[in-house]
Amino acid sequence: MPLLNLAEGSPFPLGATWDGKGVNFALFSANATKVELCLFDKNGRTETDRIELPEFTDEVWHGYIHDLAPGTVYGYRVHGPYEPNAGHRFNPNKLLLDPYAKAHVGTLKWHPSVFGYTIGHKQGDLSFDKRDSARNVPKCKVVDTTFTWEHPSRVRVPWDRTIIYETHVRGYTKRHPQVPLKLRGTFAGLASRPVIDYIKGLGVTTIELMPIHAFLNDSHLLDKGLTNYWGYNTIGFFAADPRFYSDGSVNEFKQMVDRIHEAGLEVILDVVYNHTAEGNELGATLSFKGIDNASYYRLIPDNPRHYINDTGTGNTLNLSHPRVLQMVTDSLRYWVTEMNVDGFRFDLATILGREPYGFDEGGGFLDSCRQDPILSSVKLIAEPWDCGPGGYQVGGFPPGWAEWNDRYRDTVRAYWKGDEGTTADLATRLTASGDKFNRRGRRPWSSVNFICAHDGFTLNDLVSYNDKHNDANGEENRDGHSDNKSWNCGEEGPTDNVDVRTLRERQKRNLLATLLFSAGTPMVLAGDEFGRTQQGNNNAYCQDNEISWVDWEGIDDDGRALTDFVRKLTTLRHTLPVLHRNRFLTGEYNEKLEVTDVKWIDPNGAVLSDEQWGDPLMRCFGMIIDGRAQASGIVKPASDATLLLVFNAYHDVVDFTLPDIPGSDQWTCLIDTNAPVREELPEFDAGNVYQVTGRSLLLFALHARGETARIFRRLEGALTE
Repeated sequence: MPLLNLAEGSPFPLGATWDGKGVNFALFSANATKVELCLFDKNGRTETDRIELPEFTDEVWHGYIHDLAPGTVYGYRVHGPYEPNAGHRFNPNKLLLDPYAKAHVGTLKWHPSVFGYTIGHKQGDLSFDKRDSARNVPKCKVVDTTFTWEHPSRVRVPWDRTIIYETHVRGYTKRHPQVPLKLRGTFAGLASRPVIDYIKGLGVTTIELMPIHAFLNDSHLLDKGLTNYWGYNTIGFFAADPRFYSDGSVNEFKQMVDRIHEAGLEVILDVVYNHTAEGNELGATLSFKGIDNASYYRLIPDNPRHYINDTGTGNTLNLSHPRVLQMVTDSLRYWVTEMNVDGFRFDLATILGREPYGFDEGGGFLDSCRQDPILSSVKLIAEPWDCGPGGYQVGGFPPGWAEWNDRYRDTVRAYWKGDEGTTADLATRLTASGDKFNRRGRRPWSSVNFICAHDGFTLNDLVSYNDKHNDANGEENRDGHSDNKSWNCGEEGPTDNVDVRTLRERQKRNLLATLLFSAGTPMVLAGDEFGRTQQGNNNAYCQDNEISWVDWEGIDDDGRALTDFVRKLTTLRHTLPVLHRNRFLTGEYNEKLEVTDVKWIDPNGAVLSDEQWGDPLMRCFGMIIDGRAQASGIVKPASDATLLLVFNAYHDVVDFTLPDIPGSDQWTCLIDTNAPVREELPEFDAGNVYQVTGRSLLLFALHARGETARIFRRLEGALTE
């Protein structure tokens, strides 16, 4: 590289930035002594130039090279002390990925040269390996971020109207018959018209994508012929994984988002900022470890050779360091401002709120998001637990955040399974878990309710298996949770028994109806709407095959019927205001309005007594949500439809007396999970006895007049199709 092409450049922005005339390179490292930029041919196979970055400003190494263009492939070699006992692991023999790289090329080959130490050496990771890793590691690529958006504005679905649909880019379309073969499993495949139309037609509002950031396959999985399918093993927080592109262009992701926005849907990314793919002291040196190990990772204070492992994956990112915190927030802003996404779900988010003394809802990262004008405007969802001390923090995140609610999942599963003593807790979960979230002005949407997610049984398997069947993972069925609160309805796995199959389908409807009629933000796992199976595997993280891929052509009549039922549920949720109100239901009597927002009744229509609440064998009850209750901060009666939900986890029929509500004398049955298809919506007088089938759920609405009558007329067609 001619010296005339090199200039001092700027320490900001970090990463490789093309300005139309050349490229500015900037890399943070507080403890390095020298940084070399390595340029490669377009395939990343041959190093063509090695340039020492000429300037060091505010702990950032930087330089500018004229006449470089997008498509340039590069990496770094960082010099400094190799002193693991002091937390330093610099080794210039190892080519390193730029943490701010917008694109990666090539794949990792698990060769001894990718480790900073010599494998098998008697000193272990204290030894120093001199082999060059360049030919065995992925590289970075300079990109042109220019793109013309047809739909530049985010969709901004209100939280109280949000229904999340969790899916995987590759697995969702890998077997889709209406997606061209070369596009299956890619961003372009997910952006295809049949796929978007189908998702839109379900009535969901927000697509949550499992990790799409560049990630690595673990060597022990490759040795077994498996792969890291889920992708919770990030090595680049600004780059989408090359495996999800059909043409290698970063604009493919933008085109996908643009088309999803055109349909009025949101895109949320599942992101993994709690750790990286470099592992512990015995892991590879691929990026952060070789750039500035002591800054990027949380190390044991009195033994910095070793890593704090609150993630269970070997290392933990050190968000207490300002430059690491900057990297994470810069990454988030990049995906919002440049890639136009609508929010994030944070894996093991308790890690992100940790300071050296433990979790703090006022910690640096959480405060940064709350005050940031960009990040505070998008959806932020925490997985509120990790493996460290005090790691379980459901309800512990600050205002502005939503959280995955595993208490909801476990309670709803246990209730419909028939476990004793679950009814009282179910009532709390149905009302957005106010015991956890009704504080500091937080709203019901803060509770992200789910029955199933990527981690665990699918809905079909939840009602088809008592036990996990993870033998395909090669760990002798030891991996994955054993306490799934699942019930096979009488036989393990697939069966031709008509009675078992009938019960399983009703249980699926019970669980989905509970989810979509509960206060809070519902999340549906993709494929659960038609009963997708993983053959009893509840930990399919390593199964990039038919176990995980959605089998579109295998959907049977039961699956199609279940999909139609889900559409009815989402229609009801969107149409009936009391099902998505933005106020917690408390059961308190409002003297001014003379209304109680929610009441709980027994099968005789009487308000449940304390003794009944304490009865562990009580499995059938009703929930009345009064449409007249205060709907906003203004104390005035609402005019929404009043609803009655009946839950019956008892195994047999229960006679349920429909209650008498002043001002109306008839109930319309909108949903009965024992009769999901009806030619008309039947009506019943107050005081009538409805025979509630064993293990079923019902939704009634008071006879509609005025505006609610018009709503019901719109609903009737959808509910009787």
